[in-house]
Amino acid sequence: MLFPEDFLHYIWKFRLFDKQDLKTNHGENLEIFSAGIQNFDSGPDFQNARIKIGETIWAGNVEVHLSSSDWQKHNHHEDKAYDNVILHVVYRDDVPLMLSNGRKVPTLELRERIPDDLYNRYHRLIFGNQSIIPCEANIGSIDSLTLHNWLTRVLIERLEKRTANVFNSLDLNKGDWEETFYQYLAANFGFKTNALPFELLAKSLPQLTFAKHKNNPTQIEALIFGQAGFLNTDFKDQYPTMLKSEYEFLQKKYKLKPIENHLWKFMRMRPQNFPTIRLAQFAALIIKSNHLFSKVLEIKDVRELRYLFTGINVNTYWDNHYRFDAESTPSVKTLGQSSVDILLLNSLVLFLFSFGKHNGTQHYINRSLQLLEHLPKENNKVIEEFITLGVNIKTAFESQALLELKNNYCNNKKCLHCAVGNKILKLA
Repeated sequence: MLFPEDFLHYIWKFRLFDKQDLKTNHGENLEIFSAGIQNFDSGPDFQNARIKIGETIWAGNVEVHLSSSDWQKHNHHEDKAYDNVILHVVYRDDVPLMLSNGRKVPTLELRERIPDDLYNRYHRLIFGNQSIIPCEANIGSIDSLTLHNWLTRVLIERLEKRTANVFNSLDLNKGDWEETFYQYLAANFGFKTNALPFELLAKSLPQLTFAKHKNNPTQIEALIFGQAGFLNTDFKDQYPTMLKSEYEFLQKKYKLKPIENHLWKFMRMRPQNFPTIRLAQFAALIIKSNHLFSKVLEIKDVRELRYLFTGINVNTYWDNHYRFDAESTPSVKTLGQSSVDILLLNSLVLFLFSFGKHNGTQHYINRSLQLLEHLPKENNKVIEEFITLGVNIKTAFESQALLELKNNYCNNKKCLHCAVGNKILKLA
């Protein structure tokens, strides 16, 4: 049999071996009451196990190795943390074991006790020739309760990892949730391709600056396009000429330094997604909404949250322009529903969850999860592949969880730590 030590940990943890007439390497009868709690830090692999050897009940630690000789290879014989091990569980018992205090450690050999069917299922998962995920032949038949519960846990893992980044940004912004949300929202307005320049723009223009000009939309537009580096040339049209004049005044007043214009990407983009249009939409949002994060916390209805973004109107100049000084066929430049849903997913869901975690308020955590359940699934290659495998995906709650499952578990073949993998193995 070919397998790593993790598989033996799994077998011991769930006692998936033949338990009839168990005996130690010294010939004593062995009974297992509890396999113990798996330890992922330094020290023995399982703690607080309870077993009976002969007529004596033992409570303590269990160490698991592929071979008994691994004990010395890992230098456990020199580590007093292993002196209270009550049982050594191995696949192959190749050498007798003695602790540093001279006590012989009872050993349980599992070589002839691992079911062939269990091993074969494991081998197919880890070493098979699957093209998408290790369990692609089985995941479509996993019962909905097991899958839903596991995806919920995986989704929480995903949000908690992303929350750690939010907390780092919050510290940099001295605990200012509004400013931190504004920066994240700006980056998400870049929709991956232009996320970096949008983030740099937001960090160069604090919300406090906009607040001083909340009654002057033209100045807010001038600040945004000027800091984005789009007003550093002469124009023919009146609108960009006016913005440039306003920005030159505000730049001197606030000692602003615009970001590099070359950071913005136009290549291979639909004109509707050009950064100039996204900047115009972002400016319209800033003009319309002060203290946006406070509104997000207050609004509970998903339709109202969507309206925060769909109810914005860009400057009429953009009705027939995609770039400055380049007239085009008239078209509506409001945010489409799919774009709004992406903003809700990547900004609002994350910050409701993060705010709830930071303040210990389950209400906001629940709201973030409920919002995911109201958003449609994402359309990408990973989600399409899961659908072809028979997984029913309707909402962003499921698609976000499956993205995390694929990236963190499936790609790394962490089947032993996955409820789906466990379900498949326990069918053996």
